[in-house]
Amino acid sequence: MDVKKRFELVKEVGEEVITDSELLELLNKKKKFVAYDGFEPSGRMHIAQGVLRAVNVNKMIKAGARFKMLVADWHAWANNKFGGDLEKIQVAGKYFIEVWKSCGMDLDNVEFVFANDLVDDPEYWKTVMGVARNNSLKRIIRCSQIMGRKQDDVLSAAQIFYPCMQCADIFYLKADVTQLGMDQRRVNVLAREIGPFLGFWKPVVVSHHMLMGLIEPKTITSDRLERAIELKMSKSNPASAIFMTDSTKEIKEKISKAYCPPRVVEENPILEYCKYIIFERFDKIRIERPSKFGGDIQLEGYHELKNKYERGEIHPLDLKNAVASYIDELIKPVRQHFEKNKKAAQLLAQVSR
Repeated sequence: MDVKKRFELVKEVGEEVITDSELLELLNKKKKFVAYDGFEPSGRMHIAQGVLRAVNVNKMIKAGARFKMLVADWHAWANNKFGGDLEKIQVAGKYFIEVWKSCGMDLDNVEFVFANDLVDDPEYWKTVMGVARNNSLKRIIRCSQIMGRKQDDVLSAAQIFYPCMQCADIFYLKADVTQLGMDQRRVNVLAREIGPFLGFWKPVVVSHHMLMGLIEPKTITSDRLERAIELKMSKSNPASAIFMTDSTKEIKEKISKAYCPPRVVEENPILEYCKYIIFERFDKIRIERPSKFGGDIQLEGYHELKNKYERGEIHPLDLKNAVASYIDELIKPVRQHFEKNKKAAQLLAQVSR
C-alpha cells in the first residue's frame, strides 16, 4: 500500500489528526510504526469500546501500525474503579481482551501491556516525575477529563498522578502515534508539548470519534470537545449503551427506545451506529418497509442512507428495526464466545458482580 492510501486510512480513523504534515512525514519514514491505545478496565464493555475500537485498530494496522494496547490497571486503581480493588480491575482487563478476541480485532498486530508491569521499572517513574515537574497543577487538573472527571471535581492525590502516568506511557511504550478518543485529546497534546523537553519526540495524535449514547441529548454547549464528551456513550446509564454481551431482546429494546427524530441526521445516535459501525462492517444494508410505503429498500452506503432519511423516505421505526438486526449480528459471536468458553464466562461473571 502506498503512502497516500495509508494516510487516507488513518484519516478515516481520526476525527482530528495533529498534524497531517507530521503524519505524512512519519508514513514516508516508516512502513511500520508503533501506535498507542489504552483502556481503563471498568465494568462491562460497550459497543464503542468493542466493535468500533476493533474497526479503528484494524484500519490503523492496515496503514502500518503495530499496536501497544495499555491495560491501564493502575490508572483505574488511581481513579477508584471497582472501589479501588486492583485485583478486580485486572480481572476486568482480561475480560476486555476476551471480548476483542471474538469481535474481529486483528490481535496478531496488537500487544497488550499491563500498567502493572511498567511500574516495576524506575525509568518509568522517572518519566512520570519528568512530566509532573514540568507542568503546573492547574494544567494537570485541566487534563482530568481523560478519566471522566470535570475540572471543578474534587480529586484525590492519586488522581493527580493519572495524567502524568498516561503521558509517560506514550514515551515508555515508544509510541509514534497516539490513537485514542477525542476525550483524551488534552493529555495527548500535553505529551506533544512536554516530549521535547524530556528528550523525547512529539507523537502524532489521531483522535477518533466518540459514539453517541442512545438517549436524547439534554445539555447544550458551544465547545466542540465538551459537547462530544457530553454526548458520548456511558456505562453509568445502561439504557444509553449496547453492551458486547447484550441479548437479542436487550438490543431490540434499547434501539427501539433510542432517540431518533424523523429527518434529523445531526446528533442522531441511530444514524451514528450506521455510519461508524454498520457500514464499516457491511457493504450494504436492507431496510424492511411496508409495501404501502415503497417496500424494502437496499442501501449501499451511509451517504445514501443520510440523504433518504433527511428527505423523510425512511421512517425511524423501520431504520431502528434494521439497525437492531445488524448490531445483533455483530454482537452474536461475542455472546457465543462467552457462552461456550469457560474462562471467558468466568471473567464476565466476575466483572458483572
